[in-house]
Amino acid sequence: MSLQAPVTGDETAIESLRRSLEAHNGIRGLEILAPRDVRHAVDLFRRDGFVVIADALTGEQTERLRNGCDEAVAEILALDPAKGGNRGSHRYSFGGSSLTRSQLHRPAWQMLLDIPVMLEVVGAIFESDDFVLRAASGDFCLPGAVEYQPLHSDVRDWRDRAKTPFSAFHDPRGQLTIRDLPCPYVCVNFLPQDVTRLNGPTRQIPGTQHSRTPIPTLAEEPEWMRLSTVCPAPAGAIMVRDVRAWHGGTPNLSDHVRSIPNLEFYAPWFREPIVPGITYAAWKGLSVRAQQLVRHCVADSSETLRTGAVLRAP
Repeated sequence: MSLQAPVTGDETAIESLRRSLEAHNGIRGLEILAPRDVRHAVDLFRRDGFVVIADALTGEQTERLRNGCDEAVAEILALDPAKGGNRGSHRYSFGGSSLTRSQLHRPAWQMLLDIPVMLEVVGAIFESDDFVLRAASGDFCLPGAVEYQPLHSDVRDWRDRAKTPFSAFHDPRGQLTIRDLPCPYVCVNFLPQDVTRLNGPTRQIPGTQHSRTPIPTLAEEPEWMRLSTVCPAPAGAIMVRDVRAWHGGTPNLSDHVRSIPNLEFYAPWFREPIVPGITYAAWKGLSVRAQQLVRHCVADSSETLRTGAVLRAP
């Protein structure tokens, strides 16, 4: 069995990969929980670095989110007719494709702030309700995304501001890294469509959130990691992730876009710089709980927030 990414247009290799993924893709024994299983969800999250919970969204909410994603995708693709992507060919970050690094200005993402099981699980993970929103983002991949995205982590120890403004933790003694801490930063992905073996499921390497081992390159990555994907998972589910855990994108060999919008939350005790993503007027229209979550993402009432699509490099 070969899981090497085929060259775009190599139909024989793509068909071979499709057969392999249909037969073998997906984490064996993947548990998909019900919204009532909050305690078990926290246990799995702390063990594996991620957990999947079905039925987080109603059918109406799932459809509304799917339509909102489709609108954002269309706006982004209008800037990129060649589909070169900003996370690899045919692969895009919703946040990296926005002038505000967020999609919080869109009502579909704002809706997600009030999903009950999400609030309950994230609060249980942090053991506090005083967590705050970092951004509303996510990613999508198009049919024709035949490459594997390298495994990576979404947070790192402090780096010089000339390199990136988005890093915070630093131990001047050199003894602790961000991986030695309790979870500082949670990402909740929402599934507006079923995630299957063929439409670009996220591969997630269990238990790597505390690992100091260097993340393997694509050339070094063993086959079992390429098959360690979070699928099948139903539309309306959420995937709650410790962003330190190793993860990466996989080929979308289906005929449809696969979107996984998200909300990203900082623990009460952790902060990195936050870019405003919602106007003061729109913030005032949110629920009281959502206003608390978004309080660090709102622009000043005297400021105009410029929104729109942009193709920003990784």
